[in-house]
Amino acid sequence: MIFSSAINRILIIKLRAIGDVVLSTAVIENLRAQFPNATIDFLTERFASDAVAGNPHLNSVVTFHKASESSLSLIQKIRKGNYNLVIDLFCNPRTALITFLSGAKYRIGYSFRGRRYAYNVLVTPRSGEVHNVEFNVDALRKLEIPIVTTNPVFFLSEDEKHFAREWKNSLHTEQNKIIVGLNTGGGWYTKKWKLEYFAALADMIVERHHAEIVLFWGPGEKDDVLHVQSLMKHRSHIIPKTTLKQMGALLQECNYIITNDSGPMHIAATLGVPTLGIFGPTNPHLQGPYGSKNEWVRNEELDCLGCNYTSCPINNVCMKDLSVTIVLQSFEKLVAK
Repeated sequence: MIFSSAINRILIIKLRAIGDVVLSTAVIENLRAQFPNATIDFLTERFASDAVAGNPHLNSVVTFHKASESSLSLIQKIRKGNYNLVIDLFCNPRTALITFLSGAKYRIGYSFRGRRYAYNVLVTPRSGEVHNVEFNVDALRKLEIPIVTTNPVFFLSEDEKHFAREWKNSLHTEQNKIIVGLNTGGGWYTKKWKLEYFAALADMIVERHHAEIVLFWGPGEKDDVLHVQSLMKHRSHIIPKTTLKQMGALLQECNYIITNDSGPMHIAATLGVPTLGIFGPTNPHLQGPYGSKNEWVRNEELDCLGCNYTSCPINNVCMKDLSVTIVLQSFEKLVAK
């Protein structure tokens, strides 16, 4: 390792989004393996805290609510933690400042312009080259910490698993039917496949695979799944209002998940559910469902893919022109795996 002083208090920073927080969790177990007796805390925004809650390798999750807390109050909170190693996996201007003023002897971050001042151990970013999981783990490689795993994790309690089993049993599905979950949501409208396409795809899967369809939704998305259900010829099931953990448990009860690029996509893949991600403005090589049992699909005829635009100047053609047939073919490929 590049430093020799004893490390006994560690802070990992990944403020958001839910999927990005999930993809950063591989760092935690590696740190615990290297520092078995250290206090390891994780800083994230309050809405994303369930993505790391329950992790047995963490001592605590420190939360930040930007609507009601100032950066100054957060810096004061972090300084009271007396951390001697801070690893900033987010590296925006706010977290760079927090890291710089944390009081930690070792401050790890990526060598982005305007933020290098905050860190005394700089990681060369492989942005645009490797999956986000590997991007996060590169911080540990820079510290010469042995990598024992690159698998993200999402921990569920027995209560959450019981909730999901009970809801699944309430559907009274035939035993030989597979359950296919569809997630129509996404953080940006540009990442969302058309609702009528999801409905048509669901009907085709029911007819071809003797499947039950489960529709997933999060805050502000209930009307979307009601619309999908109204367009379908065959029956489907809409999950109840859930916590993020309960949604994860319901995802785990599915045989397959088809989803836009979103937090639930990363949760499903992390939980081992074969997952098909639908992509357009984001890059599946960098942000796709992690793991060899998963697939992704996009409209390969376009040359503007991976633009990262949250607002599209050409009418979001990457999603609007991605046909149901192409996505169905990708689902068949996932099933064949």
